[in-house]
Amino acid sequence: MLGLSPGGNKTRKLEFLIADALAKSADCLITCGAPQSNHCRITLTAARKEGLQCHFVIEERVPGTYSETASGNNFIFHLMSVDSITVVPAGTNMAEAMERVHEKLRRLGHRPYIIPGGGSNALGGLGYVACAQELQQQFFELGLAIDHVIVGSGSSGTHGGLVAGFVGNNIDIPIVGVGVSRDPQDQEPLVYKEACAVAELFNNVFTIPRQRVVSVGGYWQPKYSLPNAPMIEAVKLFATTEGVLLDPVYTGKVAAGMIGMIREGKFKKNENLLFIHTGGATALHAYESILR
Repeated sequence: MLGLSPGGNKTRKLEFLIADALAKSADCLITCGAPQSNHCRITLTAARKEGLQCHFVIEERVPGTYSETASGNNFIFHLMSVDSITVVPAGTNMAEAMERVHEKLRRLGHRPYIIPGGGSNALGGLGYVACAQELQQQFFELGLAIDHVIVGSGSSGTHGGLVAGFVGNNIDIPIVGVGVSRDPQDQEPLVYKEACAVAELFNNVFTIPRQRVVSVGGYWQPKYSLPNAPMIEAVKLFATTEGVLLDPVYTGKVAAGMIGMIREGKFKKNENLLFIHTGGATALHAYESILR
């Protein structure tokens, strides 16, 4: 519903990142992600709207899973005529890989601008400070009391930006991040670092208490982007009861986490949960055989 076809949470980050790229007179964008990256797809959409070139570095996180003829977001990449795709193996230093593309383009006379994976840096995180303010306004207008917010936690930009936005705007509602690639001991330090980086942009007029960063794990295995039974159940449940499409990589596993926590009794029956849908339904088409 946020624009930059066909929508998703990265739109909020790119509102700030693309503005910075244009302010610096960039003529092309470089970013990175997995083979079915929603972030890459939305960055490409933004590039097309602004008349910029767009170049991807794609990490084949699960060996053998990248295919030039894949459906889902990969099809959109080619439909929108991405300018180049560089595929690298799992574990590659993505920052260095993007720098190599940057140097190549610079030598050709271009003015490239690098956007980190997921748009997750302090500037991109501002998109979710704005989101927190938007939520706060809607709560007031609707007279709505929310007890818990549940959001996906991956590259950390959305989760960290929301935490910073909630703390900075004195919104005392717990946020629970459901990990899509890491368990809490590895994920929470990344989210905390992101939230603190966003707070620094406000000259540290507020600080981020470490206890405000909470995540749960166990719902993303066996690996990032690989399907599991709870995800399939969640995708089908949302589709058949609400007509809401989740994606297999992010929102499907986040919803599975929410359902799991409800079943475990971590929330009371009379509590209001706000589920942050971060888009990504395009990727459903790449998983049709599994979901059928």
